[in-house]
Amino acid sequence: MIAEKNTHISIKSLALDDRPREKLYLKGSNTLSDAELLAIVIGSGTRKETAVQLAQKILQHHSFSFEDLARTNIEELKTFKGIGQAKAISIMACLEISRRRKPNGQLLEKPKLVTSRMLYETIAPLLLDKPKEHFYILYLNHQLRLIKTEMLSIGTDTSTFVDVRVIAKEALKFGAKNFAIAHNHPSGNTNPSKQDQLITAKIKSALALFDINLIDHIIVGNQTYYSFADENNL
Repeated sequence: MIAEKNTHISIKSLALDDRPREKLYLKGSNTLSDAELLAIVIGSGTRKETAVQLAQKILQHHSFSFEDLARTNIEELKTFKGIGQAKAISIMACLEISRRRKPNGQLLEKPKLVTSRMLYETIAPLLLDKPKEHFYILYLNHQLRLIKTEMLSIGTDTSTFVDVRVIAKEALKFGAKNFAIAHNHPSGNTNPSKQDQLITAKIKSALALFDINLIDHIIVGNQTYYSFADENNL
């Protein structure tokens, strides 16, 4: 039997890419997940959880939605182990700043991607005019609201490598309930190759084991796209 050690889990003990402050400094704030951004506000975790894990727990309780989190209060936040009055106040202050930033007084909320066109318009700016194939993942919550867009790999002008294990790990990390995948065809021809169909089926079946649903695979060409969902090819 392995006894659990009662030791503090420090963010400094994590890989560099898992440290939200360093990640923001090196890669920019738009590369951070919602949990990583909230972890920076929280600052520190508990003896058994990092700040990121604590942030994930808080977001999970609020349906992974900052809009839902904004309806909370200081006393409710303090019910989470590791969140005292000072941290709760910091969280509420950040949410209030975000609310005041938008003219109509409501929090900015990530888009709800319910159609292939919306998925395409979200991902196209990252894929158009690329000389090599780029493969992206769009992690979505249970309402199909975008949690995060992340590039998985860059390939050649005809193919790219996809690691299904990375997709599964990141989907669980971000608390995604749905996801979409997208890549470009530099040739401009959006018809899926046999390999495209195989990797789509492989990713779909792998994530289904975790009850995470693939809603679409978008292939981006020259100002056009192919949707696996629209073509009943999922």
